[in-house]
This record gives sequence, structure tokens and C-alpha cells, in this order.
Amino acid sequence: MRSLTLYRRLLSIQLRSQMQYRMSFLMDVLSTGLLNGTYFFSVALVLNRFGGVVGWTVGEVAFLVGVAEIAFGLTDMIFSGFDADTFSPMVRQGQFDQLLLRPVNITVQVLGSSFLLRRLGRILQGVIILAYGLWMTPVVWTAAKSLYLPVVIASQVVLMGAIFIFGTTLTFWTIERVEAVNILTYGGVEMMGYPMDIYSKGMRRFFTYVVPFIFMNYYPALYFLGKTDPFGFPAAAPFFAPLVAAAGMGLALWFWRWGITHYQSTGS
Repeated sequence: MRSLTLYRRLLSIQLRSQMQYRMSFLMDVLSTGLLNGTYFFSVALVLNRFGGVVGWTVGEVAFLVGVAEIAFGLTDMIFSGFDADTFSPMVRQGQFDQLLLRPVNITVQVLGSSFLLRRLGRILQGVIILAYGLWMTPVVWTAAKSLYLPVVIASQVVLMGAIFIFGTTLTFWTIERVEAVNILTYGGVEMMGYPMDIYSKGMRRFFTYVVPFIFMNYYPALYFLGKTDPFGFPAAAPFFAPLVAAAGMGLALWFWRWGITHYQSTGS
């Protein structure tokens, strides 16, 4: 409870500071949403010209993109303290040492050190794209589907947050951000926005058995849209998302704690 109270206070400070210049904040939110949204709708025009891709219509692809964009926008907002761009200067300048001296949970301190409210723009454009996809592809909603969609989004947030934590931990040794981690974050959200059928067998295996993104968006989408499974996984595959997310976060937090115990200051 003490950690939760502290996190709420840190969050309150972040929100108040970002709302000091409201017009600038609103313009930032709108520009972020418009730039990302323009990219999708340019792709949608191409897909519409050719009637879709590997049996997926424009609306079905929009469903994939919308869910992935909402989840990543939330991740980028909540876990921005663990973004290597934010955390790397803290390690390089010795500011992380100050956090270690405080009698407060270190994970809570880092998590509450940054909360990018302007990521609402990306979340909003994800909502619009998802709504477009549902309008183009009517889904037969059941109580189970209605309850499971927020679980899928939350699972993606948790897994992407785990990758943020993993990449941040690496900076204890590299000091600078590890660009390869972006392949699994920004590259991962782009990959999840398309049907897995379009990728080579090697890529599908990597994103199934190494970083199991296939269970985070593609298989849940098969369940929501009522599409058949082309890869022959068990019938329960669409429901693996929470399990994969929990396992990923558990592994990331273990690595994070292990990294802290082996952390050596830069001497700055």
C-alpha cells in the first residue's frame, strides 16, 4: 500500500507538470495521433485496391492494427520510465544512484519517474482504427468476447512493458540504449499489425517460440473475427495471451532485480 500511494503521488506530479501548458499538450496529442493514423490509412488505401492481403480484408487488418496501437500507446505511456531513452541518461549521469539511496521500492520510483500523457494521441488513433475495423468487419459479439478483448489489450501492455524493463536493464552494462530492443518494441507493434501469414517461416518461428507475439494479437484476432487457424495450433491458442504476458513480466522483473544487484555506478 505504501508503494501504491507513492506511485499515485508520483503520477499526480507528472500529470500536473504536463498540464501546465494545455494548448501545447493538446497539439502534441493531436499531432501524434494524426501522424500515426495517416500511416495506417495510406496502407488501407493500398489494401483496399487489392482487396486485402492473404485472405484478410482491410477491416480485419484494421482490427489487428487498432488493438496493437491501443496497447502500445498505453505501454509507452505507463512504462515510459523504463524507456531506454529516459533511463540511459539516468545511468550515465549517476542519477540512478540517487534512487538506490532512497528507502523506497526502486521499481516504483522508475515507473513513476515518467508518465507520458501525450501518448493519448496514439491511443486515440488506435481506438479510431479499431472502430473502423469493427465497422468494416462486423464481429458476432458474445459476453466472452466482450470480456476477453480488454484482457488481450492488457496482456499486450504487460508483455511490451516487460520488454521495456528488459531493455532498460541492459543499460546497466551498455550505458547507452540498445537499438536492437526497438526491434521488439516499435518493430513488434508494427509486426503485430499484420497477419502472421505474410511473414517467412523463420520469422513466424521466432515470433512464436522466442518472442511469442503470435499469441498476443494474431490468435486472439482469429477468435474475435471467427477465422480459421492456418498453422494448426491447439484450440486454446487464442487464450494464451495472459499466460505469455505473465511469464514475460515475471522473467523481466527477475532480470531487473538481478541487474540491480550487479549494478556498478558509472562514477558520474
